[in-house]
Amino acid sequence: MCVYAFAHYKLHYVCTECRLSFKRHYPEQGREHLCPTCSEPMRCAGHDFAAPSRHDVRAWSVVAAVLGEGLRYEGFEPCGCGKQPKYRPRTRAELRARRAAARREGIPLAEALSRRDAHVAEG
Repeated sequence: MCVYAFAHYKLHYVCTECRLSFKRHYPEQGREHLCPTCSEPMRCAGHDFAAPSRHDVRAWSVVAAVLGEGLRYEGFEPCGCGKQPKYRPRTRAELRARRAAARREGIPLAEALSRRDAHVAEG
């Protein structure tokens, strides 16, 4: 069943510099959502993003690294049909382990960040 196909759900948009998160509708063509604090463009974090506390600078640095690699926090497939939630690291230790695995195995960092276990390739 396509959960996200029947209704227009709002997406999470974040400003990692200001450590703010808002839910907004997808912007119109040629427009983007701006941070109300710094007026920089906000990044789309996906449907299922759970923002860390504004004071948790370490967790926000992990969020910035994940979004910087072009990944989003989607719990299921974009249409909502998939059964397996996608993994994203939550701590700096998990981020370091996946960066080391990407260097060691010669794979893109985005692929390593998507793995549940940094040492085991998912197939």
